[in-house]
Amino acid sequence: MTLQISQSVSDFVNEHADLKYVFFGGKGGVGKTVLAGAAAVGFAQRGRRTLLASTNPVHSLSGLLDQNVFGHEVPVTGIDNLWAYEIDTKETIEKSKKEIQEKIDWFLRYAEIRTKSDEFVESATMNPAFEESAMFENMIDIMFADKYDVYVFDTAPTANARRLLGMSSIYSLWVNKMIHSREEAQTMRFRLSYSKKKEEKDPLMDYLINFQARMAHAKQLLTDDTKTAFFFVTLPEALPIAVIRRFIDWFTEFGIPIGGVVVNMKIDETSASEQSPEFVRNRVAIQGNYMNEIVDTFGGLVRAVIPLYGTDVRGVTMLTNVANTLFSPPQITA
Repeated sequence: MTLQISQSVSDFVNEHADLKYVFFGGKGGVGKTVLAGAAAVGFAQRGRRTLLASTNPVHSLSGLLDQNVFGHEVPVTGIDNLWAYEIDTKETIEKSKKEIQEKIDWFLRYAEIRTKSDEFVESATMNPAFEESAMFENMIDIMFADKYDVYVFDTAPTANARRLLGMSSIYSLWVNKMIHSREEAQTMRFRLSYSKKKEEKDPLMDYLINFQARMAHAKQLLTDDTKTAFFFVTLPEALPIAVIRRFIDWFTEFGIPIGGVVVNMKIDETSASEQSPEFVRNRVAIQGNYMNEIVDTFGGLVRAVIPLYGTDVRGVTMLTNVANTLFSPPQITA
């Protein structure tokens, strides 16, 4: 079966002139970081100020770029218009813990509750989703700063990326319930009050309303199909295909626009002959079968097929080569 790429990455980008937030995800080990880096190089080469950022707790951008980009935004040496940033997960979590501590301390004082906040803070920060919540807050801070023309995010493996990007909806549901509960509490407090005098200012309600607006803005950006696109990276192998098949529907239901699928590490079948080692011939045959499955499953969503290189993709020169392939015109791949 032949794969006809009807719309390449370059075509997609040209068609979406206002594209600003680009995410790359997929199963672990499929090359998300490399493809995110290549995409960022491609946008930078087009003259757009671009930030390549990693929301993956297991960072590899510094290794990919051969320079330290951990903890702050750093201009990428050798590529104009490109900056990179590995988010410091530990610092992000500690900052979030401190903010929660301050909010709880403030609320306890406001509610005239004589107890320490330590247990409340521990309960809030021991939640398994706390790290993702902190990373989400950091990610949208970067987006809201609006310093760059394009933001390319190297995400964690797909299940984590799903929860990360789903935080705007989760937060929205939570804050709506909190506002409703707060309104009920204020009504009850007024009814029980001797003075019947309404308080002029409710700091907690102000915080919730501001937070609600912040989450609404984040969700608006993440679901805007003119500005946002999520690209899935797969290999011509069973598990990566199964992973993105399952998650494409979820991302669609959530409203995150799908940019397409990029097939990575495809062995050039012309490099294998009868004289090639049996292992190589077997791998080519197996990949051919899975390419057929990719055609059947994703069809017109496939934007590019990236070859398996003979060397590691590391450094600006190799990354530029991948970027040129990623943004090349459509090709027919067997």
